[in-house]
Amino acid sequence: MTSVTGLDELRRAIAENGERPEGPARNARAEQLLADAESLGIPLAVIEALGHQLTVYNYSSEKDKAFVPFARLLRMWDERPEDFDAYETHSLFWRFKWMSTGMLGQPHIPLDAMENWLEEMERRYRLAGHSERAVRSCEFHVASHVGDLERAERAYRAWMAADRDRMADCYACELQGQGWWQVTGGHDAEALEVWGPVLEGRFTCAHEPHNVLASSLLPLLRLGRLDEAKANHLRGFRLVRATESMRSSYAEHVEFCVLTGNEARALELLAQRPAYFTDDGHPSSKKDFLAVTALLMDRLVALGMGARQVPGPSGRDWTAAELAAHARAEALSLAEAFDRRNGTSYVSDRVRARMAREPLVERLPLGVRVSVATVAPRPAAAAGAAASGSSPEERLGLAELLAEARRRSEALMPSAVEAWEAVERAAGAAGTGVTGTAGVTGAAGAGGAAGAGAGGADGSVLTARDRAELAEHRAMALGPDGLDLFATAATLYAEAGDLGEALAARARGVYARTLSGKLDGALEDVTAPYRQCLALFAAGDTGVRQTASVLMARARVLLRLAQGADGQEPDPAAEAEAAEGTREAAREVLAFVAEHAPGTEDPHLVSRTAEAHAMLGDLAGSPEEAVPELTLAVRQFLDAGLPWYTVEYESRLAAIAHHLDDPETAALHLRAALEHGGDALPPAGHAHLHLQLCEVLTECAKDGAGVAEAADHALEAAHWADESGQGATLGAYARHRLGGLLHRQRRWAEAAEVMESTLPDLSPETHGDGVVVQTLWWLGDCLAALGDHRDAAERRLQAAELAAHWPEQQDHATLAHLAAESLSRAELPSEADAAYARAGELWRELGDLPGQVRALRARAWLAAEDDVPAARALMEQALGACREAVAAAEEDAELLPAAAELAGTHHQFGGLLADHEGPSEEAHEHLAEAASGFAALGEVARAAHADALLTLGRLESALGRPADAAARAREVLAACDADPDPSGPLHSRRSDAEALLQETAS
Repeated sequence: MTSVTGLDELRRAIAENGERPEGPARNARAEQLLADAESLGIPLAVIEALGHQLTVYNYSSEKDKAFVPFARLLRMWDERPEDFDAYETHSLFWRFKWMSTGMLGQPHIPLDAMENWLEEMERRYRLAGHSERAVRSCEFHVASHVGDLERAERAYRAWMAADRDRMADCYACELQGQGWWQVTGGHDAEALEVWGPVLEGRFTCAHEPHNVLASSLLPLLRLGRLDEAKANHLRGFRLVRATESMRSSYAEHVEFCVLTGNEARALELLAQRPAYFTDDGHPSSKKDFLAVTALLMDRLVALGMGARQVPGPSGRDWTAAELAAHARAEALSLAEAFDRRNGTSYVSDRVRARMAREPLVERLPLGVRVSVATVAPRPAAAAGAAASGSSPEERLGLAELLAEARRRSEALMPSAVEAWEAVERAAGAAGTGVTGTAGVTGAAGAGGAAGAGAGGADGSVLTARDRAELAEHRAMALGPDGLDLFATAATLYAEAGDLGEALAARARGVYARTLSGKLDGALEDVTAPYRQCLALFAAGDTGVRQTASVLMARARVLLRLAQGADGQEPDPAAEAEAAEGTREAAREVLAFVAEHAPGTEDPHLVSRTAEAHAMLGDLAGSPEEAVPELTLAVRQFLDAGLPWYTVEYESRLAAIAHHLDDPETAALHLRAALEHGGDALPPAGHAHLHLQLCEVLTECAKDGAGVAEAADHALEAAHWADESGQGATLGAYARHRLGGLLHRQRRWAEAAEVMESTLPDLSPETHGDGVVVQTLWWLGDCLAALGDHRDAAERRLQAAELAAHWPEQQDHATLAHLAAESLSRAELPSEADAAYARAGELWRELGDLPGQVRALRARAWLAAEDDVPAARALMEQALGACREAVAAAEEDAELLPAAAELAGTHHQFGGLLADHEGPSEEAHEHLAEAASGFAALGEVARAAHADALLTLGRLESALGRPADAAARAREVLAACDADPDPSGPLHSRRSDAEALLQETAS
């Protein structure tokens, strides 16, 4: 960067540096600008450069450097106040407040010095004629910092009572401090009420609502207003993330994550700001950051993650336990430094209380993807073990574990698998696998007696029956990979004397084999145990339950044959034969149970009949015919107290309802599936159901509440996808849906945060390029609404690039046009012109006149800033396209849009000429054409006609024709009077027409 050579150049350089991101680079440039200003020999230049340097220091991590330039400014004021212009005089007194409160964050500055400074500020403000409001505000902050709460309350009341003047902080900053005082007094609800205008965006400034959003997080959590807390975190973190000077607010976002079960995101936030661990320019915010770091690390240690590698101060690797000790010691050391200065223990007490906080919410899904793995799983089963401090097999003997496993199996509880795993571990089989463990198969393989086998630590011995059940449950858990274990179980059941259960195990093994696509010979292999079991039952040598199990296994095999094997050539005839065989087999199950166990409440038998009804539903001739059978299956499972088995069938009923264009019924079934599945659902099951419900609710949402509910389910889907290890696939799609629903609710910052987090996981290969394009499109809209036009343009251009290869080019053209608008708003005129040109050509190829013409007009306005002749040429080109379209129109449907664009182009052409060449007859001619063109279009163009009349009237006033201008104004007012809709578009023009009429009368 070159040195500046004059005051104007210095001011431009200062303005340019002020737009740069906070940080050392901006501070270094301010120091160079001060040196340049001193070389100019102009006192005001030095004053302005010092003020700029003080400002960038104040809004950075080097706040401690701000005192030197301020002291120099104050000395210059005392020596030669005439060197200060009005703005710099105001700025000097304004920055007194920065210095007074800034001293609080520097423990090396004595308390007496702060009090003296406060008195000096009061004296100077009084001499300058300023209100004491700013002085009392600073006194309040000093008193509350040291813990003198009585003095703080007096100062607070004096602050509120004093008159507001030009030295008072902005409304947003004042409300932030007032709300903070309410929180300090334990009044969370009152604080949020005070902060309301800032949170709603009515009052803003450079650091608000950033601070208030961060400060509101814990009060909202304590009040149970979780959705608001989550929204404020997503909104607020976007604001503080790139703002170096807001370390304390950043720490509040980390703390929020720790207290809501989002430790993984908290770690990610720490990793994004490594310099925050060591930057010493503002000890108070460093203390806050380290205290929250200690809170997070202690939480990880409590979760059993003390040895985990975590981000920390540079120069070495850190485990959670190591960083916990380091951060705690550093935070307390800083707190004690403040307390030594203040003569109290107030700061240390607050730091200790902060580090001791416990989670306020067990789990609050945020919807954003984190790049680090989940910190610690929280499954329901693990929670019980954690609470007791031991695993089931450590608390119970083998006999008790076996009894518990059988109880759960008898009740068909989903947790039976875990109970049998506990039995296996207790029997000494953990880590070696069932097939290689004597505790399960050793005796059977050797033909040993039924009583032989491995035992538990309590002296219990596994019988052949025990080992059979153990092997079969492990086989069921493994599915197709457990075929050998089904055979082992059959052998052990036979050894134990239960031939029916042995046949059932064999039959279930055949079905498990079909799940891997091995269908050949399956029907023959299941038919043998089927026939043998029926014979056994007829002879009274086995029971109803075992026989029904074999019958159902055969029906399942037939159903798999009817469905065909993946990757094999379909055989319609064979599949149709198998389908009919499945129907007969399902009916056989129903008839068998009805005959031999009428009215049974045995959950095993009820589950067989329910599944048989479901099979008949699956093979029904139409969706409508399937519904009664599936509904009956659901009812039977519920009546038997087996709600978790209804999930699959409720999901099928939901799919049928959706197919029949009945999303409301589909939503009912999906809600039922979630309710009935409960804790028994695996994470992936939760994710899929929530995502399906989200999509159904999105289709039938008629109001904001419906959209909000759909968004809630998208949020849950993303959370459960992450828990299931599918965050980059299913979770990314769920976040895509969540972002779109937040976009639909105009929750721009939250939507942007969610979509930015999921974009790295979205890919055309996995999710389809349509999903990627739509996410980029929505994100561009959000960024544009937030004023981030450069980033919005980048996202829209990325989306346009992907859409460029689609056969249908409408989306490509729209995205190119939107990107051009963003580039224009980002003040990148050449890039915007190129994007508009690209969009215009695409619109022309599509035959879309409005798009083509609007692109030309936008280019004309861009060109007019530097090249009015080029702007004229573009407007003429737009007029030519409109005239051609009007001439070629054969029907009103084609004529109306062409005529509207022609009138609109005349309107803009006239306005452009008047703006850039001054009032002229040529401009008047174009505007008159616009007014007459819109008038000819009638009702559909009333608002546009009024706008054209007003623009024409203003031009006529400028041309010295007040009577003509007044006539235009009266015409607009008459149209407003004739409009029956008082809230219609015309009425917004009334005030403009009245102002024009008044102007012509003066």
